[in-house]
Amino acid sequence: MAEGVLSPGVNLEAFSHAIAAIQALRSSVTRVFDCLKDGMRNKETLEGREKGFVAAFQESLHSVSRDLGELERLSNLVGKPSENHPLHNSGLLSLDPVQDKTPLYSQLLQAYKWSNKLQYHAGLASGLLNQQSLKRSANQMGVSAKRRPKAQPTTLVLPPQYVDDVINRIDRMFPEMSIQLSRPNGTSAMLLVTLGKVLKVIVVMRSLFIDRTIVKGYNENVYTEDGKLDIWSKSNYQVFQKVTDHATTALLHYQLPQMPDVVVRSFMTWLRSYIKLFQAPCQRCGKFLQDGLPPTWRDFRTLEAFHDTCRQ
Repeated sequence: MAEGVLSPGVNLEAFSHAIAAIQALRSSVTRVFDCLKDGMRNKETLEGREKGFVAAFQESLHSVSRDLGELERLSNLVGKPSENHPLHNSGLLSLDPVQDKTPLYSQLLQAYKWSNKLQYHAGLASGLLNQQSLKRSANQMGVSAKRRPKAQPTTLVLPPQYVDDVINRIDRMFPEMSIQLSRPNGTSAMLLVTLGKVLKVIVVMRSLFIDRTIVKGYNENVYTEDGKLDIWSKSNYQVFQKVTDHATTALLHYQLPQMPDVVVRSFMTWLRSYIKLFQAPCQRCGKFLQDGLPPTWRDFRTLEAFHDTCRQ
């Protein structure tokens, strides 16, 4: 126990003697119980055993009385601790005579200690985190410094020509995927991605950032009555509704604001894995159908197929 905590209003020397008195009192009480446990022994006659037991028991009780009186005397010399404790007036709760039934003060002390520990460890964690760089870099993506691409524009408004070039390069990367780009409402781009004869995806983009995706079957209508892409109606089939939900999750996973072209390319690579939507079995259970649906989930890293319940 730190001296700085007990020094105000506390006699440390008397406190040390009081601890020794407590130990002596415990020993005296132990001798009393040992005397009761041993009983009347080592005497030939019954009268001798009774007298020996009574004498030993009285001597043990006198020791307890003497040690208890010494402890009371020392407790008066110890003094009272300072009332400037961190819990202020809540210290008055310790005077409650029914402490066993309402241990509010002890609970407050425990909560205060945990609060101090939490504040201390939070400060240490904050210092450690500030020393680390939380920004994603090309090195974290496995790209060497020599092959690191040039820094791309980071603003939300990119030149339309730059967006067209990025989409054309992605279109040439995947022969089984065709991408039609249109701008019905100004500079914002809308993509109609056709993946083989499996599905069609409507991608709504704000500059080079993907805002929304709608997945529909290959034979479903993706246009409204006035000939524009229908970005609000969902698919009539449950399997493509599931894929739409997974695509929305993929948009949240692939996030790199400093390099939006990498995000679009990564998303299209993930979307291309659905070319075998109805042909690939689940990598967990090995089945093609579960509850009437094929594996609709694709792992973001390995692109392996899983049923929605098997990926957990």
